[in-house]
Formats: sequence, structure tokens, C-alpha cells
Amino acid sequence: MTRTDPDGTRNGHRPEHPERRPGVADLRRVGVHPDFWYPVALSRSVRGERVIATAFAGERIALYRGRSGAVHALEDRCAHRQVPLSMGVVEGETLRCCYHAWAYRGDGRISQIPYLSKGDTRPPRGVRGYPVREAYGMVFVFPGDPEKAAATALPDLPAFGSPHYRTMTFSRTVHCHYSFMHENLLDMNHQFLHRGVVGRLHPELLGYRTGPQSVEARYLFTHTGGKRNRGAGLLAAEGLTGRDSADVMTIRTEYPYQTLDLVPEQAERPAFRLWAVYVPKDAEQLTCHAYGLLMIEKPRFAGALHLAWPLIRRFTERVFAEDRMAVEAEQRAWDEQGEDRNHEVFPLILDVREVLRGNGVPIRPRAAACGPYPGADGACAPDHASADAVAPAGPEASTEPPDA
Repeated sequence: MTRTDPDGTRNGHRPEHPERRPGVADLRRVGVHPDFWYPVALSRSVRGERVIATAFAGERIALYRGRSGAVHALEDRCAHRQVPLSMGVVEGETLRCCYHAWAYRGDGRISQIPYLSKGDTRPPRGVRGYPVREAYGMVFVFPGDPEKAAATALPDLPAFGSPHYRTMTFSRTVHCHYSFMHENLLDMNHQFLHRGVVGRLHPELLGYRTGPQSVEARYLFTHTGGKRNRGAGLLAAEGLTGRDSADVMTIRTEYPYQTLDLVPEQAERPAFRLWAVYVPKDAEQLTCHAYGLLMIEKPRFAGALHLAWPLIRRFTERVFAEDRMAVEAEQRAWDEQGEDRNHEVFPLILDVREVLRGNGVPIRPRAAACGPYPGADGACAPDHASADAVAPAGPEASTEPPDA
């Protein structure tokens, strides 16, 4: 990784950043790369033998939990009349279309067409099935090349489930391109936006480093005055442990995820750790769904965190609401102007834009947005996810046990 001074210089010289050169693609027209695991629902929302509708970058997905407890993800259309399978009925490990009762296995293959006799002509393929994994209380799908799914790791979150931490889960839709969210979290110079809840905070950039897939920044936070929300102090462990110190915050974009650790001075471990990802919903990727896991250190006094939980939740929700207001305003400006007219001066943000641009993919025209692996019938079902013949129903591979 390249180490960079806080002012953005390397060895005392500030190089011309690639983004400032002509011909560089507008980041807001760059899509997320599909060859990663992305959450598309909370596990608790996919109840037993029920089906729900979700989406990834314009690809409509039907999620259902079979009788075994395993979750399956299918392209949300029946191969027969294109009626959404999310309107269907779960029977054991199969999903039956609500219209003509065509039944599908968890891999997208057709298991039954009830009104056809033996020997009648049958369709050669079903619909696309997505690799699925459950972890951290969420349902992840792999929307890219399924051949890469097994070799691609889920995010590693050692604090989740640790006896030292309790986790708060967030799931919110934000009407903006996902890149605005990465910039918002990484650029802590926007604390003026939160002055009503955190008072006057002074973030000092201690340094940062960049690489082909990551940008990591370290800030020193000091409170310089003003009224501070009670929940803010509790989240930083000041109200739980009596600590009142400067905090070191480390924020990292490790494509396509983000993490944030806050470590109070002389603390043994972070007071809290945040993991977040922003999953595009529509084909143009101008709306995303933010999933977050906030892992908060448990205090020595049993029950203290339980009492503080509502205050911490209200504080975090208010901060998120203010951030959402800002990034959605940025998106509206882009919509009105038809291009990115930002005049970014912070080298750290210029670098994260380069990471997002370099690891992303061009946003496909809407007509091609149903996936990079079209099926033989010209629809969204890929050859590799749909069987050549009608297959008997049967249990699919089991998923990880649900998280507490």
C-alpha cells in the first residue's frame, strides 16, 4: 500500500490525481462489481416457508425459506408467463408460481408442470438461481459469476457474536448512488452537519494509506464544545465506563465493504465497530440499500448497555438521517445537472473514488440489466443456473445456522 501524509502529499509532492484528468469516467455511472457477496435481506424477514421480493442492481430476486430452513434465491419471474415468483407459494423446498402452479427447485430448475402429461413437450430451462449464504443475521447472494462464489469469502467480522460485543443491525433504503455513501463515511470533515447531536467535534487526519482495492484513514477526534447528545457519549463508552478521552477512529473502504473502529484513548479494544455495505437496488444504481452492523463493546457493569440501548439507537438513527439528507441532496444535484460537477479537494476522497471506479463495472443499459449471463430463451436465466430438463424436487444444500 502507498502511505500518504495527512495533507495528501507523497514525499512532499502533490501529484496530479487521475480524476482531474480529462476522459475519466463519471463515478456515478459506474456500477458495483457483482462478483462479491451482497446482503439482500435480513434473515428474520425471510420467515419459514414464505417468499419475499428483493433486488440487486435491477435484477429482481425472489427469496424463500424452505421447510428445511435453507434460504433459496431465484430470479423473480416464472419462465412461463413472467409472473413474479415472489407472489408464489412455498411447498417444502420448492417454490410454486401463483398463476399456473409451475414449481421450481432452489437452483431454478422446473420440478413440475402439473397439467402436462408424460411425454408432452416441456421447456428446456427454468430461471436463474443465485448462490445464497446466511451470516450475521443477513441473507447474502452472489449476483456475479456463480463459478466464483465458492472461492469468494464473506466479510470477516470477528466482533459479531463475540462475548465482548452486542450488535445493532441497520437496514435502510437511501436514494443515492452507493459511492456517495462511501465518501460520506470516509470523509469525517463533515461533522458540522451533526453539530446538533455531537456538539463541536474536531477531526484531525492522522494519515491514510491506499491500495488497488482499499483506502484506510485514521482520525483523532476531540470534543471542543457544544452540547453533546447523551447517546453519543454512551456509544463512545464514556457514559458506561467513565472514560472521557480523545478517540482514534479508523475508517476503511475494502471494496465493496466499509468498516469503522473507534478506540478511546488507552482502551484495550474498540468501543464500537461498524461494518456497512451499500447494495444498489435499481438498474441505474441511483438507489441503494444500506446494511450495517454496529458492534458495541459491553461494559463491565452487567445490564448497563441494555439500559443505554434505546438512547444509542436514537442517536445513531438521527446521525444516519442527517447523512441521508446530505447524500440524497448530492444525488438530486447530479440528477439535475446530468453529470458530476463536484470540485473535490480532499486527496483521501479522490483516492476512494479511484478505488470505486477501478473495481466497479460500467452500468449496463436498462434493456440488459437483468444480468450478465442471459439464458437461452433470451431472458435473464443463465445456462449455468437452469437445468436442461425438468428435475425432481429435492433438498438443496444447507445454509449456515441463523445468527442470534
